[in-house]
Formats: sequence, structure tokens, C-alpha cells
Amino acid sequence: MRTLPRLFENNRQWAASLRASQPDFFSKLAASQTPEYLWIGCSDSRVPANEIVGLLPGDLFVHRNVGNLVIHSDFNCLSVLQYAVDLLKIKHVIVCGHYGCGGVKAAMSAQPHGLVDNWLRHIRDIYHRQQAKLDALANETERLHRLCELNVIEQVINVGNTTIVQDAWGRGQELAIHGWIYDLADGLLRNLEVCVTSPRELDLLQANR
Repeated sequence: MRTLPRLFENNRQWAASLRASQPDFFSKLAASQTPEYLWIGCSDSRVPANEIVGLLPGDLFVHRNVGNLVIHSDFNCLSVLQYAVDLLKIKHVIVCGHYGCGGVKAAMSAQPHGLVDNWLRHIRDIYHRQQAKLDALANETERLHRLCELNVIEQVINVGNTTIVQDAWGRGQELAIHGWIYDLADGLLRNLEVCVTSPRELDLLQANR
């Protein structure tokens, strides 16, 4: 109960498997990390970032929270973003939501959910802004799916509007922000065809969202 032996055994097997295939893997990993990607995703346990894209430890810098939000006052997320952009010099920020997100579903509901409602207010604002278009969809599942997508697009915009990304673009640093969504039903990623690499592209996305 206090030591969770199954998890420690899983860890030993995992480490042994990596050492067997790449004997110097952990010594190299301990020396440095050089990821090209920052993943901003949902905390949902069904959405494991590295596994979804088939990358090993050291290849993907990760930040996760409920609803994959990027909020201008969240210094946790912004600190991760700054470290990734300014120190690790990552080239891609991937904002990845997922269909059936519990946070998005809660934001659509009029029922109270406690403390988390303060956090989900940001998604609820998107819902109210887009409510006419969402209400025109055939059913609740389609509305939830579409709001999950709209939330990703909004967070791509939020990443682009941070001083961190604006400064990086201003000094000519190569940096792209991508909007993706993951389908729990089949394990596949969908590209939302949202990618911004400059202030001009960000302005166009904001004007057309």
C-alpha cells in the first residue's frame, strides 16, 4: 500500500528494455535534453503525450493541465513555455486537445463543479462566443467535439500572443505553433490545419476564428 510495488517493477522492466536496445541511452539522457517540441496537452490519463507520437524521453517537453489551456496569468504554463523557447530552443509548440474532454464538457454545462469552474471559465467564454454556431450542430456529441476543436484553436492563439513567442519571432527565431486533436475512440491524432509561424499568420487566424 505504501510502496506500490507493481509500479516499481514496471519501471525496472521499462529501464531494462531501453538499456537492452540502447546501452548508453540513460547516460546520454542524463547529460542533456534537446527536444524540438513542446507539447501542451490535457491532464486526462488517457492522453499520454510521448506514447501518442512515439517519442522517447528527452524528445518531447511537456506541459499538461485540465483542458489544455494557455492563460496569460498562469505562470506555471508560461514558465514552461519560456524555458522551452528561450533555453531549449524548441522549434514547435503543439497544443493538443482531445475529443470527449471532461473539462470542455463541464464548461458546456450549467451545473456547478466546484473550484475547477474558475479554471474552466476560459472555455466557457469560448462556448458563449461560439454558441450560435454550436447550437446549429445536430447533437450534443457534435457540439462537444467542435468545442474541443475551438478550444485548441483559441489556445494556439493564446500561445502566439504571449510575450515569450512574440519576442522569439521578433528576434527571428524559428518557431511554429500547431493545433492538433486526439481521438480517444481510435487513438489517432487529427491535424486541425492550424499552424502559425509569424505575427502576420497569428493576426489572420484571430481575424478568421
